[in-house]
Amino acid sequence: MTIVHAWAAPSAGAPFEPFTYELGALEADEIDIAVTHCGICHSDLSMQKNEWGMSRFPLVPGHEVVGTVAAVGASFTHLKAGQRVGLGWMSRSCMTCNPCMGGDQNLCPTGEGTIVGRHGGFADRVRAQAAWAMPLPDEMDSVGAGPLFCGGATVFTPFLEFDVRPTDRVGIIGIGGLGHMALMFARAWGCEVWAFTTSDSKAEEAKKLGAHEVANTRDADRLATLAGQFDLVLNTTNAPLPFDAYMQALAPKGRFVTVGALVEKPVELGAFSLIAGQKTLAGSQIGSILTIRKMLEFCARHNISPQIETFPMNEVNEAMAHLEAGKARYRVVLEA
Repeated sequence: MTIVHAWAAPSAGAPFEPFTYELGALEADEIDIAVTHCGICHSDLSMQKNEWGMSRFPLVPGHEVVGTVAAVGASFTHLKAGQRVGLGWMSRSCMTCNPCMGGDQNLCPTGEGTIVGRHGGFADRVRAQAAWAMPLPDEMDSVGAGPLFCGGATVFTPFLEFDVRPTDRVGIIGIGGLGHMALMFARAWGCEVWAFTTSDSKAEEAKKLGAHEVANTRDADRLATLAGQFDLVLNTTNAPLPFDAYMQALAPKGRFVTVGALVEKPVELGAFSLIAGQKTLAGSQIGSILTIRKMLEFCARHNISPQIETFPMNEVNEAMAHLEAGKARYRVVLEA
């Protein structure tokens, strides 16, 4: 038996407190990761509050895990003890269903979330299916790598899934934990990059992150002047939006893709906003195993790293409060 020392919320909305649990025998397809760093995603906060109705308590969040290989099951030889790896939202997939066999393991209908019904990376050790533990490129710093495994993968995937081209004009809604990485990806991809924000104070920072232009969308007339211009608009926020106006901003056959969880109210969109110009409204989530590997390679090649703030693991409550207050610039990482 392996004893894990973790930080858990005992009930919905409760502060985190020390928690220990036992891991059973390591299965042949599993890996144990000795956690060195763990990013905090807004999804961790949602799970702590049980906003999605699927949290199980005591809850140990943490799905942007970076650490070193502590143990490897007998079926895998591609990972070695002491090797640096990362783990994101997914911790297991069946590897036999149609999506898995087709290379879309993230869409596995029986897939296991790292913090859904099991314990995650706010701990000194986390266990997962070895296939979902990704080796870090040698040139990648461990402290900043964690947020790539959820936030980074989430905004990188649409560039592959929706065949974004270097000649495309791309708009990113929101300059936050997800949006700031999306700006860097889009710029490195070769696109003309626009940042959509409601805050003029973020304009200069958005340009430093990769935006060629910034539009303040509090001004409805501003969006109207951009009609028909964008091949892709990527929404990274969870706020209600003027969807018809954004659809008007799309070029013919343009795509509006949301990775932000729009839970406050349903999407309100007229049918002709889609029909005219054969436009697409789509959602996207984290990528497949291969997509995440490609994302890590892309980040290493283009020197892309999220902007982070760090807290010691034992200050997890302070770190979560910092995130909830909207003070994070732009991702928070816990250090073991």
